[in-house]
Amino acid sequence: MMGLIPADAAIRSSAGVRWAMGATTAAVVAADQISKSLVLAAGPADNAGLGWVQVRLVRNTGTAGGLWPAHPVLVTLAALAVTAIAASFALRSQGKVAALCLAAVLGGAVGNLSDRLFRAPGFGRGGVVDWIHFGGSGGSMNLSDIAIQFGVIGAILAIVVGDRARKRREAGATGESRRAGEAGPAAEAREGRLPNHRRRNRPQSAARPPPPASS
Repeated sequence: MMGLIPADAAIRSSAGVRWAMGATTAAVVAADQISKSLVLAAGPADNAGLGWVQVRLVRNTGTAGGLWPAHPVLVTLAALAVTAIAASFALRSQGKVAALCLAAVLGGAVGNLSDRLFRAPGFGRGGVVDWIHFGGSGGSMNLSDIAIQFGVIGAILAIVVGDRARKRREAGATGESRRAGEAGPAAEAREGRLPNHRRRNRPQSAARPPPPASS
């Protein structure tokens, strides 16, 4: 497994990063599944809750946005592919912060995939339990959806910031090397020393004629 992961991937950097990524993914899955089970057990009335955050229970057998609800098996296969892609990005990410954000994305993908695999009406045909409704928005979502959205945003920001910082470091190292190369000959000239090839090419001064003999 580790042989398929690039050598510069964050998950290879330390055991702490691996534990943090695993814990992030597991925490998202656990929070998502527990919250869904509690909402289903409580059976709250629609639009219960605060003014801008309400509980509106929906079972979605389609994709995000409710597309293809009549083809749950195809949607489940697509969810499997999305989960595999999320796992690949998380395992191959080079930045630690980006890797943790992508681990949250993976947790969200696994949480929704679990609904499609194991919830009613049957294996591979289950509906994703959406229950969080924000005022003014059209549909409901769940904790997995929130983890996916914020995880993607966080990973993109971490990658952009990390790339800019790397370019600044490389530019600074190049500038220091150039200054050091230019300072070498200047220091030698101040000390009256020249490199050997310059010393060999320096023209020799003409010999002075002997002074005339005194009469």
